[in-house]
Amino acid sequence: MSEELIIRHCSPTLAGLKTGNLFSCPYDSREALNKDLRRLNRTLASKGLRVLPLKISAGKALIYIYRPARLKEDLLRENAADMLKARGYSCEYPNRCIVSLIKRLDSLNDFPHEIGLFLGYPPEDVRGFIENSAQESKVAGCWKVYGDAEAAKKTFEKYKKCTREYTRRHINGNTLEQLAVAV
Repeated sequence: MSEELIIRHCSPTLAGLKTGNLFSCPYDSREALNKDLRRLNRTLASKGLRVLPLKISAGKALIYIYRPARLKEDLLRENAADMLKARGYSCEYPNRCIVSLIKRLDSLNDFPHEIGLFLGYPPEDVRGFIENSAQESKVAGCWKVYGDAEAAKKTFEKYKKCTREYTRRHINGNTLEQLAVAV
């Protein structure tokens, strides 16, 4: 798993601006994937980050890089907790929520759209996406916006700027460990 791939998809999380990011990663063997995940967790744990595979299929893994402390805060917000409880999640324990999410990813034919709550998206936007079947959003960027469009646009720009800066710094020799911020 290349640092370049992680920086391209996860810079806002590495910088402490976002709860989590997802990306799809090819792998040659399950053993190599597990070795990469262990290495990344050793490197990033001191920065308050965790790396997990949410779904593994033949030659491809869906990787989740997140900040557990921030995820706990996000999932305990009233709107988020209500949505998750309605779908069978236990919000008091974020690790249990992640296990439930993994099970839903494996069992559903469709993608569980509540995953946006695990990425730090505003609950009103996640709810709007689900209730409107991804239609009629005010703005589309990193996610589809059904709530505060102006705030979302500013956030999208902040994430883009962060990714550009992290990419530049990585090209200039900074490692993933140097780029990850302890929050």
